[in-house]
Amino acid sequence: MKRHVTHLFTALCALACLVMVAGTASAADRLKVGFVYVSPIGDAGWTFQHDLGRREMEKNLAGRVETRYVEKVPEGPEAERVIRDLAKSGYDLIFTTSFGYMNPTLKVAKMFPGKYFEHATGYKLAKNVGTYMCRFYEGRYLSGIIAGRMSRTNQLGYVAAFPIPEVIRGINAFTLGARSVNPEARVKVIWVNSWFDPGKEREAAETLISQGADVITHHTDSTAPVLTAEEKGVYAIAYHSDMSKYGPRAQLTAVMHLYGKFYTDTARAVLNHTWKPKAVWSGIREGSIRLAPISPVVPEEVVALVEKTTKSIADGSFHPFHGPIRDQAGKVVVADGKTMSDRELLQMNYYVDGVLGSIPR
Repeated sequence: MKRHVTHLFTALCALACLVMVAGTASAADRLKVGFVYVSPIGDAGWTFQHDLGRREMEKNLAGRVETRYVEKVPEGPEAERVIRDLAKSGYDLIFTTSFGYMNPTLKVAKMFPGKYFEHATGYKLAKNVGTYMCRFYEGRYLSGIIAGRMSRTNQLGYVAAFPIPEVIRGINAFTLGARSVNPEARVKVIWVNSWFDPGKEREAAETLISQGADVITHHTDSTAPVLTAEEKGVYAIAYHSDMSKYGPRAQLTAVMHLYGKFYTDTARAVLNHTWKPKAVWSGIREGSIRLAPISPVVPEEVVALVEKTTKSIADGSFHPFHGPIRDQAGKVVVADGKTMSDRELLQMNYYVDGVLGSIPR
């Protein structure tokens, strides 16, 4: 009897060890994924959309990934420190989600050649650094159609962050969309030199409205422009995410960015050992860009035009930057029948005809 008890005890111990080893292996196989955010997550805006993507990835890869995020990280030395700390803490895949994180990401990636890094909106690749961006300009063009048709003053206002090609493309696409249905439309831009500064964004929106703009849009992270439009009784086109709860009467639509599929596919590639550094630029066709529900105040024929143009962009039969296109000085920058290449789009540094003012240098 004693021998049987001894054998039973030994077997149970062996089984316990196997369970512990299996549990350790499972934890070791789980990919640790880090996210660096430039602004607070909140419940709308740029960082909110990235965090929705993170959560979608967690759901899609349940049990295979473990995530951590750090929000409100300034661009520059502080970003480098946060990225490095994540890499040192065992995070093997790190997403850095702001343009100003580009050089810090590349610097840390050199220190950790065995880790994987993905930088949002950047243009520099490395052996272990990829880049990703949405074709924001596609949604901007569509929203411009709505703004151009809904404006009574023909004055549209644009609150902009920094004068980089990404933002300039958006301004130009919005203007081209507006002028495709309203040749008299003009776009006034105010630069706030910040991705997230509700005070500056509000002040800029108020100034644009005081100068006659009756439709406001923005390339900044907070809800301040939409809130201001609501308070002042003008229309707004929200950016990054649906902000209708902040402007139920003001918001006509919103240009939304969706990252869940990309985050899922990237993490899965790392898990499957198939990840390679590449520049990903996705848009309406891939499901990365979508308009929020259009306000019922927008006429049905305008909604129909937007839907038709959306399908044309998706199937490749239409491109927002198809010529002829002229710049502010009247110079042809895209010839009739020509379409701008991705390289040209990524280097855009001028305003198209219809944008007022000049680009800060």
